Amino acid sequence: MKIYISGIGMEVRRKKIKNLYLSIKPPDGRVEISAPLSMPDKMIEDFVRGKLEWIRRKRKKYEEACPEKERQYESGEILYVWGKPYRLVYQEGGRKNSFELCGDEGILSMRSGSTVKQREAYLREQYRFMLKEEVVRLLPEWEMKTGLYCNSWRTKQMKTRWGTCNTTQKRVWFNVQLAEKPKECLEYVILHELAHLKVSNHGMAFRAIMDKYMPQWQEVKKKLNGG
Repeated sequence: MKIYISGIGMEVRRKKIKNLYLSIKPPDGRVEISAPLSMPDKMIEDFVRGKLEWIRRKRKKYEEACPEKERQYESGEILYVWGKPYRLVYQEGGRKNSFELCGDEGILSMRSGSTVKQREAYLREQYRFMLKEEVVRLLPEWEMKTGLYCNSWRTKQMKTRWGTCNTTQKRVWFNVQLAEKPKECLEYVILHELAHLKVSNHGMAFRAIMDKYMPQWQEVKKKLNGG
């Protein structure tokens, strides 16, 4: 059984044991949990939540020891969609390019002879499509909650920001890579940029808006930035 807590996938194995065991496996920081056969799922989840900071520290050590290789978009690599990890399955030779999620796998089919850049560009457009779908759904909800409305919004690839706001034109931009993060992170960015329509800085007035509509926003911000 696999569970996902705070965007981290964890393998749970039921065994004839009396106690619960949690381990972080090299080289990639894979999380494995051994649990008694009769232990309720909620008890396992509560235990893991209490260990989240420890899990993050251990996983970070493995990541620092084994820096991530430049992605080639080949079978076996891990992709994230809304915070959930998927093992990439790459297939070549199809009539058209496609990408679909099936179980724990992300199946990428490309025409013969595709380059790494072409695979990257195609997947980026898939992320853009997924992001747009969620923005269409979530943005109006947050506009109604806050009474803050933008005139338009767009998506683009950004290296240093998750979102940005043109307060003069009331236009909001969202980073395409948000589709890799848990959806609560997208909601945080939506609220963050809407707040800037009223307050241009990150001072007390800005924080008051964030606290009012998303009391846990600082925890979500840490998750978004890998903290």
